Amino acid sequence: MDSKPATIAELKSSGWRDRPIKDELRENLIERMRTSEDLFPGIIGYDDTVIPALERSILAGHDIILLGERGQGKTRLIRRLVELLDPETPVILGCEINDSPYRPVCRHCHERIAERGDDVEIVWLPADRRFAEKLATPDTAVADLIGDVDPIRVAEGRYLSDELVIHYGLVPRTHRGIFSINELPDLPPRIQVSLLNVLEERDVQIRGFTVRLPLDLLLVATANPEDYTNRGRIITPLKDRFGSEIRTHYPLDRDDEISIMHQEARPPAGVAVSVPEFIEDIVAEYTHQVRASGHVNHRSGVSVRLSIANLETLIASSVRRAIRSGEPEAVPRVCDLGSLIQSTMGRVEFEGFEEGREEEILTRLLAQAVLAIFRERLMGFDFSDLLNRFDTGMEIQSGDLVAADELIAQTDDLDVSDLLMRLGLRGESPGDAAAAVEFALEGLHLTRRLNKSSNRYAS
Repeated sequence: MDSKPATIAELKSSGWRDRPIKDELRENLIERMRTSEDLFPGIIGYDDTVIPALERSILAGHDIILLGERGQGKTRLIRRLVELLDPETPVILGCEINDSPYRPVCRHCHERIAERGDDVEIVWLPADRRFAEKLATPDTAVADLIGDVDPIRVAEGRYLSDELVIHYGLVPRTHRGIFSINELPDLPPRIQVSLLNVLEERDVQIRGFTVRLPLDLLLVATANPEDYTNRGRIITPLKDRFGSEIRTHYPLDRDDEISIMHQEARPPAGVAVSVPEFIEDIVAEYTHQVRASGHVNHRSGVSVRLSIANLETLIASSVRRAIRSGEPEAVPRVCDLGSLIQSTMGRVEFEGFEEGREEEILTRLLAQAVLAIFRERLMGFDFSDLLNRFDTGMEIQSGDLVAADELIAQTDDLDVSDLLMRLGLRGESPGDAAAAVEFALEGLHLTRRLNKSSNRYAS
């Protein structure tokens, strides 16, 4: 820190080059692309769709609107743009709007430079302080975004004609940075109008003052397509000023959904947990079944957060069983899937004519997910030995509090090694064996080769 320039004179001597924000983002993006560096780590499923569109927008120097349903990672993607900024940038000490030492725009900085010249002190602003975001709400005011007269400064003796009585809003305070508005259509039209100059003329006007601040920023907004016609809409002149509109989407395949689940799910601490791959497949497939269902309101979307919450719920159910039964390791099984109905109910909106049938619909979709994974994983597997045991009177009782040892003890020493191998389980614990047996039994029931006296999610 001591070696960094501390005045404008020292900054000029260092050879530091001032760049507009969009040039800075463009040049840093190009550098990362040349080194094949991962541009947006943690963003899964967008490599061939959204990321290329975002790269083109940055290279073109466009302001951007991300259009997509809830839970598609729009806000996370915007926050990742901060990583394309320089680690630090110099600003004039004490400036409210992060003025550049080479091209100040506010009156306060002009006066200081006129008085002290290149001896004006500077500070170095980290990249994360050059980003601001605002959730658009109906009560948002122009003063919040652009600014207003500060009555305290007037009370201190300044005249209303003095530019220094202005208290700047979020947009000017993000000068030389990235400003994000989430859910833009929720802003009333009269508030959206205040952004027109920001996007086109790149300046702001406040309360009739003749002052015009030529701002340098990247403006990024998010919107839900349904908002265009329901809660609100983006006024046409404002929408026309965004250079790029990028459509986001939910994970296109199950593997991406599972990768997001791995990245975001937070299992309980203090208990060893092992989740079989086929269980993860069922959770992800269940979400895809819900998204594809004609009974679900597709305009509201089915968030990836549903998969994350369902995996956490499934793990919690297995941890509960492990604690109560004294098992050393929690392994989610088919008997835990019933808990997903409750964790799904509050996150999915159904069509109006399905009122009262929500649980029935989700139960059927869950059964379809289990059946799909069973056919995918165990199609053609020889179950003759297992079925013969049932033909001779074997019965197996299970439940979300039945320990793995207790379940396996009911199988009459059935050899499940081939089943474990087929499912990719290591077979080192009773939990793995119990999970495999339950999955096989459920699949045989859903394919109508076994009877089940009680089913928490009927096929």
